[in-house]
Amino acid sequence: MRSWYSASIADFTNASTDEIIGHLSQSSVNDGFNVELAQVDAWKEEIAILRAAISEIYDATIYFEFNIPRMGKRIDAIVLIHSDKPHILIFEFKVGQDKFFSSDIEQVIDYSLELSNFHQGSHNANIFTIVVATKYGGELQKNANVDCMGSKHLADYINAIEFCSGNGADGWESSPYRPTPTIIEAARALYSGHNVEEITRNEAGDNITSTCKRINDIIQECKENHKKAIVFVTGVPGAGKTLVGLNIATQKRDESKEDHAILLSGNGPLVNVLTEALARDEKERKRVSIGKARTSVKSFIQIVHHYRDEYIKDTSAPSEHVAIFDEAQRAWDGETITNWMNRKKRQWIHGESESGFLINTMDRHEDWACIICLVGGGQELKKGEAGIKAWIDAVPVNWEISISPNITDSEYDVSSVPDTAVEYNELHLATSMRSFRAEELSHFIKALLDIDTSAKEVFNEIKDNYPIRITRDLKLAKEWIKQQAKGTSRPGMLATSRAQRLIPFAIDSKKGVDEVRYFLDGKQSNKSSYFLEDTASEFVCQGLELDYSLVCWDADVRYRGGEWYYYNSKNDHQKGIVWQNNRANKQEAKNAYRVLLTRARQGMVIFVPNGNYPPDETRKQEFYDGTYIYLKSLGIEEIESKTVDKGY
Repeated sequence: MRSWYSASIADFTNASTDEIIGHLSQSSVNDGFNVELAQVDAWKEEIAILRAAISEIYDATIYFEFNIPRMGKRIDAIVLIHSDKPHILIFEFKVGQDKFFSSDIEQVIDYSLELSNFHQGSHNANIFTIVVATKYGGELQKNANVDCMGSKHLADYINAIEFCSGNGADGWESSPYRPTPTIIEAARALYSGHNVEEITRNEAGDNITSTCKRINDIIQECKENHKKAIVFVTGVPGAGKTLVGLNIATQKRDESKEDHAILLSGNGPLVNVLTEALARDEKERKRVSIGKARTSVKSFIQIVHHYRDEYIKDTSAPSEHVAIFDEAQRAWDGETITNWMNRKKRQWIHGESESGFLINTMDRHEDWACIICLVGGGQELKKGEAGIKAWIDAVPVNWEISISPNITDSEYDVSSVPDTAVEYNELHLATSMRSFRAEELSHFIKALLDIDTSAKEVFNEIKDNYPIRITRDLKLAKEWIKQQAKGTSRPGMLATSRAQRLIPFAIDSKKGVDEVRYFLDGKQSNKSSYFLEDTASEFVCQGLELDYSLVCWDADVRYRGGEWYYYNSKNDHQKGIVWQNNRANKQEAKNAYRVLLTRARQGMVIFVPNGNYPPDETRKQEFYDGTYIYLKSLGIEEIESKTVDKGY
């Protein structure tokens, strides 16, 4: 049951308050919640208010404490009117409150968006969002399409709703709930005890569920038969590779169990954000100190470099038999890590790759071990990242290898695999979860960056569900994205780490960004992404998500004559910033834009500035015009404005 109490209006009206409270209390206990006296008193007042307000509506159902797993929250009450088209009344009660706050408005907007986006029975429903402040005595207010009122106006409000009786609401409660959580939301839900099936939609969720099952089967086989195995999981951007890793790690986070697992990532910002999000969540749920909560989380999520350095010093086998490496393709090659360790005066076997060392560390176990490599295609961002081939080359002969059928696709840069490798279809995640409005977004971005003739055709398929706009006016870009991001939907500004001539627009992706505050703080914090002031680079945002992104495109990657040209920004002691041809790191530069252009779940705007030459030779008009014209030629709509910022 999705709610703690549900009944027809007739049954609700005839039931005693104590009977309803008893049902709510027992349901909450069954779900692992302890009910406090203040909550019981709030329920009593809500029951009395709704009983008086809906007594004249007979063909309807009422739900109290309706569960929204992706958000980890419950809607106070829903009244579902059985009409030809479902009418859904969402109630958020503020008991004892005599005014309305922006947080109240955003909360109920979020509930409305959650149902309309992810609950199949609500897709085409008429949804009414209502905040009731029980001590408010004024007239009805409308804020951002939310109706705000006191108790005395509620009956008149409900009775004024027009509808035609029908069976359009049949099966509403049992209709599929298919959410697409952000990685932060998913981590919180998994950590608090939800399973992956509850928080993922069918199209991608079935794939993720079968992937997790296959991995768990391999782990179990290793454990029972004293084997060692390595598993390679591939997937399109946003398909849920990290979610798979989190699901396995949270299921197996009990350190007392033999199959205790750890999730390791070289992506420091991702680890920092997830660790803090889970720690804050545990502090709130379990009433423990934030320090204790952080220690608990770090027992199963760590930065891979810390783990690596620990087992350079400690030559024993790790405590974990299962190690999950997120973004495994980013492990360093032998030359890069050898040079790094020599500079740091640390012990290292000359020429050994980072992936080779990590495999050998797990090979210290005498009985069994399992490594899971989560692989992103076309996402290497730095010179020296060895890719998946280095992992395959380093696998000992006594280890079994399980591979995705897509491991030899061009974006993974693996030309061949050992004949002994076993292929499983479940080890490839083909459906993007991130962009629930347009699952073909990653295909469009790939075609765009590859200058593939199919790009325009793919864009035509996604443009109605996934808005993309382009502009040369930063102010217009910010205005557009703020209009799109309703409720607590999170916007954010992005630019590549090489984008150093956007500084005249106060866009500096090299300035230190506090990723925890950027991705976790609310609208009140000027360090959050909401303010559209701090700019996250590809290194900060890889693996994380926004609802709407403002992608700022500089002259580091330029389109000209049917090709991309790549440049590095260099600080010359006489001239300041200058552009130099980037011949060595073309793929990394291209991948940086791939990361930025696939961060947004619901839509994005691309800002390509005008040049300002003369007098600035680093911002010539020709550096930007080719890119802008190319993007527009794909069908991306320009935000209209009477005045366009010509640069500073």
